[in-house]
Amino acid sequence: MLRSCLLFSWACLGIFAVNVNRVDAQDEAVSQSSTQEAEKSVYDFKVKNIEGEEVSLSKYKGKTILIVNVASKCGYTRQYADMQTVYEKYKGRGLVILGFPCNQFGGQEPGTEAEILEFCKSTYEVEFPMFAKVEVNGDNSAPLFKYLTNLETKPKEAGKVSWNFEKFLIDGQGKVVGRYKSGVSPTDKNMVAVLEKLLPEQAK
Repeated sequence: MLRSCLLFSWACLGIFAVNVNRVDAQDEAVSQSSTQEAEKSVYDFKVKNIEGEEVSLSKYKGKTILIVNVASKCGYTRQYADMQTVYEKYKGRGLVILGFPCNQFGGQEPGTEAEILEFCKSTYEVEFPMFAKVEVNGDNSAPLFKYLTNLETKPKEAGKVSWNFEKFLIDGQGKVVGRYKSGVSPTDKNMVAVLEKLLPEQAK
C-alpha cells in the first residue's frame, strides 16, 4: 500500500514538473514575441508606391516620417495643401510625408491610382511620395497599418483608424512617436512643435 502511494506521488510530481516546464516555455515564447514586436519598426515593411513599384520603407532610415491615409473626396482633403506646405518647409531637414489612399471611409477615394496621382498633382501640387490604395482597418488591412494601429501612442491611443487623414509620426529610428486624429492638420502648432524637436537631429 505504501509503495503504491509513493509511486502515485512520484507520478503526480512528474506530471506537475512537465506542466510547469510547459507553462514556462509558453511564457518565454510570449515574452520573446512581445520583445520582437517591440523591436519592430516601420523599416521592416515593404509597400507599393502609386506606380505599382515595391518600396522598402528602410529607404527612409534616419528621416522623420509622417504617414497619412488620404482621400480625394473628403472634407479633410484640403489638408493636402497643409501637408505640401509642411513638406516644402521641412524636407531639407529630413522630413518625408507618405500618402496612402484609402477608400474605406465613405467611399471617398473611388478612383484609380493614376486618377489619384493626377488629382494630387493638378489640384494641390503634391510632391511627397504617394502609394497604392490600401485598406487600413479589418482583416485585409495592409501589414504596415496593422502594425501602426496596434501600437500604444500619444496623443491618440491604439485602435482602428477613425477616418481619412489620420496621421502617424515616426522618428529617425523608425519608431512611432505620435498619432493624430483627422482634424489635426500637419500645420497644427502642437504637431509642428513635435516636428521641430525631431528634425534638428536629422539636419545635414
